[in-house]
Amino acid sequence: MIAETPTRERWAQLFSGTPRGARLARLLATRQLELWGWPPSSEAGEAVALVVAELAKDAVTHGHVPGRGFRLRLEVEASEPGLLVVSVDDARGERLPEPRVPEGEDSGRGLLLVQALAVAWGWRPRPTSGKTVWAVCARGGGPSRLREGGVGQRRYGRIHVERTCRLPLCDLP
Repeated sequence: MIAETPTRERWAQLFSGTPRGARLARLLATRQLELWGWPPSSEAGEAVALVVAELAKDAVTHGHVPGRGFRLRLEVEASEPGLLVVSVDDARGERLPEPRVPEGEDSGRGLLLVQALAVAWGWRPRPTSGKTVWAVCARGGGPSRLREGGVGQRRYGRIHVERTCRLPLCDLP
């Protein structure tokens, strides 16, 4: 008897570490999601597009090393088909992501947006150099179904924002 292992849909692409590379990452990710049945006009599709845009922008802004780009990966879990993992690899392992609210500035709130739209997010170091920043998005949109000991704890590495956030959009304990 052959045991079937669940398959998952995966997509990955390298991009230049420039603002143009970040825009292209969002556009191509949106197209790939549409091919997988996550329409760009849906709440979940819009949330994922924003998460991709923010993580790609952060890779370009804070994770850039001259001559090195970033990698964007999308994975739909076979065991939980309503969950999509967005991950971005960059070359700057010493610059760790930290959500913050900068006072008097018009920028710097990207990870707060990711935190509000994703079910879970975090980062992990990459071997030799760099880091991977990841976010788990739900087809239903927004943080809702992940509970303690769930997907984020089991597979995606160290979670720096432990499923609690200070934004009114979150309904997690």
